[in-house]
Amino acid sequence: MRDWAEDLANRRGVHVPQFDPAEAGEEARVLFVFEAPGPMTNAGNKRPGSGFISVDNNDATAANMWNARNESGLHEGALAWNIVPWYLGVASRKPTNDELRDGASELVDLIALLPRLELVVLGGLYAQKGWQRHIGATTFVGPDVVDMWHPSPLSLNQPGRREEFNETVRLLASRLDSI
Repeated sequence: MRDWAEDLANRRGVHVPQFDPAEAGEEARVLFVFEAPGPMTNAGNKRPGSGFISVDNNDATAANMWNARNESGLHEGALAWNIVPWYLGVASRKPTNDELRDGASELVDLIALLPRLELVVLGGLYAQKGWQRHIGATTFVGPDVVDMWHPSPLSLNQPGRREEFNETVRLLASRLDSI
């Protein structure tokens, strides 16, 4: 998977953070897909990040995801990625429709590398929009797809969302346990 991410970066001439080596990798059963890599995924920033898409990154979004997964016991079999897998810059920079289309195309290729994948979880409106417009609208056949809120503080600090987000992660964990 490391080679796949490096090839993606080279083909597109963009910065693509690596997969978290502590996550499931090719053995993933659930793939969390978010918007785009945040600043703490870029080791080349003024405030250097980890270089990984990881729940261990030093930011509130990663902490929210880690806490929900930890509370639900969802550690094994999970992998995080983004609908736009390359770094866009500041977190306020949102993906364009062209970036969502291009990222969705790459996501389909990634999914093909995950033979045990059972669930794709779309965290946030951009991941959901990118999937619906550019993957779900095609003849794609693959794992079940679940929508949930994005784990950012901006999203989860809205009334009722944090509880709904945490409940979704608990349901995902119990669903994987039952499969």
